[in-house]
Amino acid sequence: MTDAVVGAVPAGVGAIVVGHFPLASGQWFVPHSHPQHQLAWARRGVLGVAVDDAYWVLPRTRALWLPAGVVHRTGATRDAVLCSLYFEPDRCDQDWTEPTPVGVDGLLAHLIAYLSRENLPDDARLRAEAVVLDLLRPLPATPIDVPDPADDRVRAVADALLANPADPRSLEAHARAAGVSRRTLTRLFVQDTGMNFDRWRTHVRLRAALPLLAEGQPVSRVAHTIGYATPSAFLAAFRRTVGTSPGRYLHGDASLEASATSTADQ
Repeated sequence: MTDAVVGAVPAGVGAIVVGHFPLASGQWFVPHSHPQHQLAWARRGVLGVAVDDAYWVLPRTRALWLPAGVVHRTGATRDAVLCSLYFEPDRCDQDWTEPTPVGVDGLLAHLIAYLSRENLPDDARLRAEAVVLDLLRPLPATPIDVPDPADDRVRAVADALLANPADPRSLEAHARAAGVSRRTLTRLFVQDTGMNFDRWRTHVRLRAALPLLAEGQPVSRVAHTIGYATPSAFLAAFRRTVGTSPGRYLHGDASLEASATSTADQ
């Protein structure tokens, strides 16, 4: 069931309302949509946002633009505070029609806090809102899709990998556990998810890695946690799948990549 969550936007001056929503570890909102555009940002902690099979991880350095009407789920793997900016469509000239990640620097973060003030004069609010809209610059990042299979046999394999992305079993071993042949499971995986087994498992592992990296865990630890023998193998899989390094994906820089390279060389 999809519940529409309506953010109240004042009838008077301004196009943006800012709301703050504490999230406990593991807490997710049910799938819902808004009649306004939304910018979802983690004031504290790390957020996850899912739209259909696409999934974004949002540390404090990035937010996600969600056009009005897009059904999504928002949650957190650790305690966090979701900061949502709601933009009234008929008072906002931003016309992105797809979920779009944007970078959040210190100026934008301060402006969001500024617009949270209830006693802000009308003229000051309008000036701040104009700057916020100017600062919304899209990031060239691809969401990590993990299509949900429908066939019970594929679902059993998927559930095992989602519960433990580091599960080292081969496709053949998973097929035996599911009671089907390797050939049948191969066919069903592509039929159900549009991906072969190896690609789907890679997407599961990368999606599991992002919240850990965003929380500041070392790349070497994260790589082993999700099933890669070395940090360099994990980085290669990430670049091959997403088109950039984890550091650039999360923070717009290469800090994580440099850290991983240093660790691997020791």
